[in-house]
Amino acid sequence: MIVGVPREIYPGERRVALVPAAVPGLAKAGIEVVVEAGAGEAAGYPDDAFRAKGARVLAGRGEVFGAADVVVQVLCHGANDRNGDADLPLLREGQALIGFLRPFGSLGAVEAIAARGVASFSVELMPRITRAQSMDALSSMASIAGYKAVLLAADSLPRFFPMLTTAAGTITPARLLVIGAGVAGLQAIATSRRLGAVTSAYDLRPAAKEQVQSLGARFVELPVEVKDAEDARGYAKAQDEEFYRRQRELLGRVVAESDVVVTTAVVPGKKAPVLVTGEMVAAMAPGSVIVDLAAERGGNCELTRPGEVAQAHGVTIIGLFNLAGTVPYHASQMYARNLSTFLLHLVKEGSLRIDPGDEITRDTLLTRGGEIVQPRVREFFSLPADAAEPRG
Repeated sequence: MIVGVPREIYPGERRVALVPAAVPGLAKAGIEVVVEAGAGEAAGYPDDAFRAKGARVLAGRGEVFGAADVVVQVLCHGANDRNGDADLPLLREGQALIGFLRPFGSLGAVEAIAARGVASFSVELMPRITRAQSMDALSSMASIAGYKAVLLAADSLPRFFPMLTTAAGTITPARLLVIGAGVAGLQAIATSRRLGAVTSAYDLRPAAKEQVQSLGARFVELPVEVKDAEDARGYAKAQDEEFYRRQRELLGRVVAESDVVVTTAVVPGKKAPVLVTGEMVAAMAPGSVIVDLAAERGGNCELTRPGEVAQAHGVTIIGLFNLAGTVPYHASQMYARNLSTFLLHLVKEGSLRIDPGDEITRDTLLTRGGEIVQPRVREFFSLPADAAEPRG
């Protein structure tokens, strides 16, 4: 079986789906890797490094798609909303596609993938179960985003993060608040603590308190009732508007006292809840910084400009996308490990085996045989509950 690694074509995307170190392990399972020339250059993985590990480097993109039984990408069509449709004609019936596909984004994009007859696997849909942890690319990239968010904040803040005792006097440490203690939030807490800031965190899930405190941060408790904080897959569930109104009211004081706020609250398949209002931003001290990791889904801050760095009331609001892609060497390394493990889970005796009885396969399989087959995605787009029988 041949796995193809094309160069990423989303503007500014520097990651690559597989790195040279992943090639030998796949080869042992009977998987040959072909790579488009230059695919790993921007991430720090030259063509010769792939050749040294046994991969074949092909000159053209069409050659990679033509040779591959399975195509692996970071941003596939759907997640690549700039020029991802350029790859659609290169896909063929019976081929498999694995990567970020943004399954709850555009129905048209998902239908276009289905129409090519490929079996596509969306890594965003990886179940959060113990045996799938090593395949969880969403968590890997979120961890990097949480780390980078704090570095961006430290760079923009006109203060030191740590307390410093100098001949000129003692410098008080910055105060950082993380809203949402998922994977990104926990990494933001850990990074903030390493940089010396006084760190607090809030999450509507009571179970997050112990995780926050284990990292040395203070857990902010608000007297607001939470109903069903997370779903069976471990993701946060959307609350009603009255809950968010009360939450914003109580968070206002904590936000106003913070020099930096990092927001990470997202609900799969839904617009990000607004947790920081314009009024709350106005109450922050001039020079304060907000890093909104939910910007791509509308933002947790009312004044976030998705994809931009904005200024409001003297506060810098960072709404940049794809922070994981700004650390391409290690982001690619982590993503490649996730994909390699997933591939080895799917491949049996040198060929791809799609077992609908396996939870990992069933949850991640988005399209097959010309149809959208993922039940949650069909429900989200109000498609009939039962997918039509795949054609192959």
